[in-house]
Amino acid sequence: MYKPNLNYNLAEFVGILLGDGYICKTEVKISFDKILDKEYVLFVKKLIYKLFKIKAKSYPRSTDGTIDIRIAKKEFVSYLIDDLGLQYSPKHGRAIIPNKFYLRKYYSALARGYLDTDGCIVDTDNNGTQYPRIEMKICKSPMQAQYIEILKKLKFKFGAYNISNGAIRIQMNGKKELAKWMKLVGSNNLKNVQKANRFL
Repeated sequence: MYKPNLNYNLAEFVGILLGDGYICKTEVKISFDKILDKEYVLFVKKLIYKLFKIKAKSYPRSTDGTIDIRIAKKEFVSYLIDDLGLQYSPKHGRAIIPNKFYLRKYYSALARGYLDTDGCIVDTDNNGTQYPRIEMKICKSPMQAQYIEILKKLKFKFGAYNISNGAIRIQMNGKKELAKWMKLVGSNNLKNVQKANRFL
């Protein structure tokens, strides 16, 4: 397995894993919506090959509308845990952005990877007027405070609201914040790009 130097693409992959990734001792799994994330699954598989020279496979679930990218390589798991500093799943109570990536030069990549997997851009109605809202749910864990700090450092206007089981929902409202997000952070998930383009 190829082990890349620390770089922006690797930081985005860390953000993806912190969003919808699952790491156990025998495999790594990343889950997506089978229809809405169809193109994004291809992007992530290409990113994995670009970074690690691993040809990841995807597996649709028969019970729901989900598709998983799975990498059943103990060497890869060991690399993520021991070399990069990620934590085993579940994320509740333990997920954290490793110090080597918690640097300003990687903030946008970390935020983009997280939004593209465990966040969304939604239509919101305000007295008959549609406006966009960026939302991200973050489970109770050290990465809550880290992502809040990242958004502050990037000078976004946002709210962080307590929801269930210690999780928070981050919200950024309006076209101005969306335009700023697409300029500073961007998205590699087509569904987010298309939604942003509708408003911008």
